[in-house]
Amino acid sequence: MPHAGDIDEDISEAERQALHQLQLGIEYVYRSYGALLDFHHHLGHAMDRMADAEEHLRAAGHDELADELRDRHLPAGALDDRWSYEIVGDFRRNFLHEITDYETGVRDDLVDGLDHVTEREQQREWRERAESDAWKSE
Repeated sequence: MPHAGDIDEDISEAERQALHQLQLGIEYVYRSYGALLDFHHHLGHAMDRMADAEEHLRAAGHDELADELRDRHLPAGALDDRWSYEIVGDFRRNFLHEITDYETGVRDDLVDGLDHVTEREQQREWRERAESDAWKSE
């Protein structure tokens, strides 16, 4: 596994900043994907509750309301007739896959695939300025 000393010292500050911003961007894309999964799970639980409500409406003698829920709302999609699992899958297969491949390609081209270049540099600098090896695990 690469360590802090493995950073290519020949990269420019602009390249280092570009890599850092791409890395941060990818981390936020993953966080967005997590939020999309949360949306999918929350909406699924909501729809399960509404399916339960359909049964209770019917048991209470409100067949017309239960029928509307069954025929119009429960089968409908979350967005343009697409269910949330389809939205999650499309995001993962398309945007997430493409942008992570791009970011990986940039890192491969500029720093032989290393990630967290800025953090590696900070780690190297902080370790070099330490006056003892107390930070090392035993």
